Amino acid sequence: MEVCPQLPVLPLDRPVPQHVLRRRGAISLGPGAWGSALFGGPSPRQLCKRRGGVSYTSADQAVLYLHLLGDVRQRGPGPSEPEQRAPHSHVQVDYQSLHCLQGPVRPGARGHRSRCRRLSFQRFLKNPHLLRQQTPGPLHLVDQEYTGQVKCMLNKVDSWDFDIFLFDRFTNGNSLVTLTFHLFLQLGLTRLFRLDPIKLHRFLVMVQADYHQLNPYHNYLHAADVTQAMYCYLREPQLAETLSSCDMLLALVAAVTHDLDHPGVNQGFLVRTGHHLAALYKNSSVLESHHWRCAVSLLRESALLDHLPPIDRLNLEERLGSLILATDISQQNRYLARFREHLDRGDLSMAEPSHRHLVLQMTMKCADICNPCRVWRLSSQWSSRVTTEFFHQGDVEKKHGMAVSPLCDRLSDSTAHIQAGFIRHVVEPLFREWRRFSCTSLSHRMLAHLQTNLDRWTARSQRPETTS
Repeated sequence: MEVCPQLPVLPLDRPVPQHVLRRRGAISLGPGAWGSALFGGPSPRQLCKRRGGVSYTSADQAVLYLHLLGDVRQRGPGPSEPEQRAPHSHVQVDYQSLHCLQGPVRPGARGHRSRCRRLSFQRFLKNPHLLRQQTPGPLHLVDQEYTGQVKCMLNKVDSWDFDIFLFDRFTNGNSLVTLTFHLFLQLGLTRLFRLDPIKLHRFLVMVQADYHQLNPYHNYLHAADVTQAMYCYLREPQLAETLSSCDMLLALVAAVTHDLDHPGVNQGFLVRTGHHLAALYKNSSVLESHHWRCAVSLLRESALLDHLPPIDRLNLEERLGSLILATDISQQNRYLARFREHLDRGDLSMAEPSHRHLVLQMTMKCADICNPCRVWRLSSQWSSRVTTEFFHQGDVEKKHGMAVSPLCDRLSDSTAHIQAGFIRHVVEPLFREWRRFSCTSLSHRMLAHLQTNLDRWTARSQRPETTS
């Protein structure tokens, strides 16, 4: 295979730095890779678990080439550019050690100018260099070994039983980029809006990189799952026959970015610790406002929509914000009451732009919390993940002498108890109203799964010895 001469070359007898292995890239295995183990190199299966782009050539088995989405220089602050952090007013919480693992810092590493990082939880994380460069040659989105399986799954991307966990393994941890890129093509959005595929790919890579990988629940995999659910809803007759192409573009972008740069803690935690975002957004929809601003930042940096008139871009950004803000769970009753009122009066008209946008907001809400409506083998995994994240916040609160937030105490709460209450009070009311609006086989199927999962969690919560 052809090797770019500008790529860094590391002999096999040198350990690959951890900050290199963790970078997201594309794995491309040449014909010599399958015999690399004979020369002391890792097996292809082990390579597939790495975060770099790794390739071997049959001509030179003694060298390991790291194909990264950029250079391998340390992206953290250098000695000449010290990082300044403002302390919290109430509790000193180190978000760096709490939500990310920092690789070894190389002496003399160069600093960089980050984009809008003053408000970001990831100001200490490293970003792929591709985000600011055009990449020569083809973009290897999927490891060659799994191309067939990925294509097979993408052919069934409209299935409600789509296994995003399996898809993520097949794409070597690039499920969000691969899935969303495919959906843009599937819906014809790249052609309709004249989107540059390179810019679109760069935007999606930046989005995936800005999700905190170490969050058990609010990570890029959750965003990919929500995006797949959104696509299923967009294919429902009530939406497919009435939504404009602009509505569909907004729906997909909102699904992809709706939890961007989520810190893995809730709004109450940020308010009580005096976090600067809580002050910035006046303690109202703090996280959702931050997700929206991060999404707009990435859209502008990637120049994905720069070819559109400025007034249209601003309008899209505002509408995108209203969709992301609709995911604030504390505001659910307000959105649900308005939606129910229209359904009761029978005056919900998809020809009316404001009504159509309300439906898009409800669609976004359904996609965001649809996990309990999935089949049990998928739903139970999400339940375990979100509970783990809750309990992690509770552990941090105990460590700092704070009152433990509701549902975050691993000693008094359980997954079964949390999920049963969440389904009864939040998920079921929303999806019953959704079925009134879109009475299709998918809606009936989601409620059937929801009832089955509720029965299981209720039964488990009634057993005192059950803790998960």
